[in-house]
Amino acid sequence: MNWDTVEGNWKQLKGSVKEQWGKLTDDDLDVAAGKRDKLAGLIQEKYGKSKDVAEREVDDYFAQRKH
Repeated sequence: MNWDTVEGNWKQLKGSVKEQWGKLTDDDLDVAAGKRDKLAGLIQEKYGKSKDVAEREVDDYFAQRKH
């Protein structure tokens, strides 16, 4: 999934993103606003993961979505 599409559909995607990464709050997801780097940074912070791992998880998750 292209990141312009993610940003454009962020309101619809927030629920499934929250299911995937349950530690992220609605406020966190509002801050991320469909931006890859912000989302990965929040996952890194909340889950204690390295930057590379968080970015890979985000990329893998959105690569699986076909919207």
